[in-house]
Amino acid sequence: MNVNAAARHMDGQLDASGTPSLDDLRSRYGHLDGQGLITAMVREAFPGRIALTSSFGAEAAVMLSLVAKADPATPILFIDTLKLFPETYHYIETLTGKLGLTDVRRLTPDEARVVRWDPRDDLWQTDPDSCCHIRKVAPLDAALQGFDAWITGRKRFHGGMRAELPTIEAMDGKIKINPIAPWSREKMRAYFDETGLPAHPLVADGYLSIGCHTCTRRVVNGEEIRAGRWAGHEKTECGIHLSRDSGQGI
Repeated sequence: MNVNAAARHMDGQLDASGTPSLDDLRSRYGHLDGQGLITAMVREAFPGRIALTSSFGAEAAVMLSLVAKADPATPILFIDTLKLFPETYHYIETLTGKLGLTDVRRLTPDEARVVRWDPRDDLWQTDPDSCCHIRKVAPLDAALQGFDAWITGRKRFHGGMRAELPTIEAMDGKIKINPIAPWSREKMRAYFDETGLPAHPLVADGYLSIGCHTCTRRVVNGEEIRAGRWAGHEKTECGIHLSRDSGQGI
């Protein structure tokens, strides 16, 4: 622990592990969002101990760009379910090169677990929660073991469980940072325009929220932005943002 961290620990602003407390983080950085919050988290609060999770989906370029500006060597945890659109894999190459990202880590599901629980490759139809747990939640949980905090790209305007999303929160012993939670859809579009970021190839074809090809469809006029995810199911979240205390999944 460095001298500054030790001093904060003596003031009760760090927990027993040396991680800044949620109250301290909100007090110090709660007024920030976007680039300001990301830079503070990457360079001050959690240097070397924070990662960004990214799907490289429809709006992912914004968060990736902001993180790259703070430190292009920040670990990017890319969850590859092995069921993504071909266009997504091409998009990863495009963004990684354009933004100069140097530590994109590809997370894949455990093969033995897939064989055991999804031998017919149809779990996404019969039990999508468990399919997401095997292919997304479990790989991410393993990868996050080496970090104290992680950054997400969730926004309040997506609605549902995200409607009142804070910029700084805690879950399952880790700090979660949601730097663009208060950003509007218009602000997201403006950032794309101002920075010249390339759009995901499928956005122009009506895919406004992009995950696995098995569970993603186009969004029609008048629908919510995430209406194309898990259509026909009550499911609205993959599970990585749900507390593990819920016991969801396998």
